[in-house]
Amino acid sequence: MPEAITYQSGKNASPSAAATGISATSGAACQAASLGGFKEAVCLNAGRVYDSCSSKDCLEDLRVYMTAPCQALLDSCTSVRCRSVDVLHVAMEVESVPFNSGYYAVDMTYYFLVTLDAAGTNTGPACGSQTVEGIAAFNKKVILFGSEGSVRSFRSGEGVPSSLSSDTPTAQVQTVDPICLGLKLCDQPKPDCGCGSIPPELESLLGGPVVTQAARYLYVTIGLFSIVSLERQLEMMVPVYDFCVPEKECVSASAEDPCELFKKIRFPVAEFFPPKDCGCGG
Repeated sequence: MPEAITYQSGKNASPSAAATGISATSGAACQAASLGGFKEAVCLNAGRVYDSCSSKDCLEDLRVYMTAPCQALLDSCTSVRCRSVDVLHVAMEVESVPFNSGYYAVDMTYYFLVTLDAAGTNTGPACGSQTVEGIAAFNKKVILFGSEGSVRSFRSGEGVPSSLSSDTPTAQVQTVDPICLGLKLCDQPKPDCGCGSIPPELESLLGGPVVTQAARYLYVTIGLFSIVSLERQLEMMVPVYDFCVPEKECVSASAEDPCELFKKIRFPVAEFFPPKDCGCGG
């Protein structure tokens, strides 16, 4: 089963596993749990989630950008099949919403690595059944409550900051492996999605810069499950009851034919949360 991958605003491009940040556990946790009805009491130095939402998005007809060698194979092959889609990175910006104190807009750009099998040939054996890779991008914005704060935190091991940053909450995006729902090969490009250019750091994963002009253009339709949240760093003693599952959706997907099947798939809650721990332990 695929595991959930977590991305945070202000972090580097490498995905990292989600961490709880537990600094201490009360020795009388079981006794407190028996009195209060909760499972245990723990002291946390972690981000408090002020707001979150879940998304089940059908991303239709995203342009797949390739390097020149891969694009040449795509131009000459007769058919192409999607092997897998992975989330490379999610770039995020968090900005306060004017006239709405405590609310923030989270602007996210998803970057997907699309792996394809190019089969058939009309130019010779060089194009027979080869693997090609490309990058697709998608932009999305949601508005969530992030509260207000004026505290700045500093940790040992951190370098000197280049500038003072505003006290905005941290955005976090969790995803599971996307689903490839369909492919389209077109002789003419579709209108630009407005996602901007592919970052050089991601282009290097393909072995070079991507090309924008080609003889044929490939578009992919992707099904994506994700959870977006805003959090602030706090220290607190809290009772633990159960996992926090968002109760609202971020944005409704558009009703198009390639998305009908994806709409029938339930949100994979179990992929985002580990199995529940039974008992208090000893």
